[in-house]
Amino acid sequence: MDQIAIADKPHVALARLMRDEMAAVDALIRARMVSEHAPRIPEVTAHLVEAGGKRLRPLLTLAVAAMCGYRGDNHIRLAATVEFIHTATLLHDDVVDESEKRRGRPTANLMWDNKSSVLVGDYLFSRAFQLMVETGNLRVLDILANASATIAEGEVLQLTAAQDLGTDEAVYMKVIRGKTAALFAAATEVGGVIASAPEASVTALRDYGDALGIAFQIVDDLLDYGGSTAKLGKNTGDDFRECKLTLPLIKAVAAADDTERAFWQRVIGDGQQKDGDLAQAMALMQRHGTLAATRADAIGWATRAKAALTGLPDSEIREHLTGLADYVVARVV
Repeated sequence: MDQIAIADKPHVALARLMRDEMAAVDALIRARMVSEHAPRIPEVTAHLVEAGGKRLRPLLTLAVAAMCGYRGDNHIRLAATVEFIHTATLLHDDVVDESEKRRGRPTANLMWDNKSSVLVGDYLFSRAFQLMVETGNLRVLDILANASATIAEGEVLQLTAAQDLGTDEAVYMKVIRGKTAALFAAATEVGGVIASAPEASVTALRDYGDALGIAFQIVDDLLDYGGSTAKLGKNTGDDFRECKLTLPLIKAVAAADDTERAFWQRVIGDGQQKDGDLAQAMALMQRHGTLAATRADAIGWATRAKAALTGLPDSEIREHLTGLADYVVARVV
């Protein structure tokens, strides 16, 4: 796959098309993250929200609503809702993972403390539900409420599966479908629902978001073993140091002989790591071709995402959504 030029990146093109709508979303986010009585709330929120990021999830909601011919302003509320849910989960994740870097900056829990991160995350979840209710659409409330519950469920499953070498690819898929794909799927689905799109289109949009989110997370997990810190916005090898059983590791453990399995048990199962272990882990993954196999899985899910869009009316936005699936996996080319 050829390197995609910055000007041609589909999320950049989508952001350009949705420039006014994204500006309205940003304004709404800033307005709703204000707290009259607790100034730490906007401080912590702004630290993460204004750190950048592609804003893919709210952008997807806006783009899908526009593609489906929506006229109104509830898609702005829904896009802000999606971003608030995402930001809240990031604040909580960084506490659970004891992370020190997010989007290339120190995490909020490092800048302030764990209590602030957890409580501000809770505040943002509450703000998100207020915004959902303001749309007056019970179905979008149901979709986003279910997504919020699924995200939490995925995070808990990941926590219970951590360091368990018996974790297989089926469990991994349940984890990432919960912690990542659920919000992608909800972001695209509510865009279609608020635009009163045909039911077949809403289903296709949900399927697109689900497959895109899975591909996105698989690539993120793969980049941890071969991406740059600039691309990741965090330190490479963090998943290994945190003993996370992501797909490249799960494949390596499945292919391991007795000696290799003893190594995985020590560094992941028992969490006893020393200098040189990350390099050895990388060598084992290369030996068994697990990085290439993981990349192939990501490409397969990106292909599914593109296929989900084929029944939708042709448009410039659909073209960019298709390109976005390719871009997600192009990050590991």
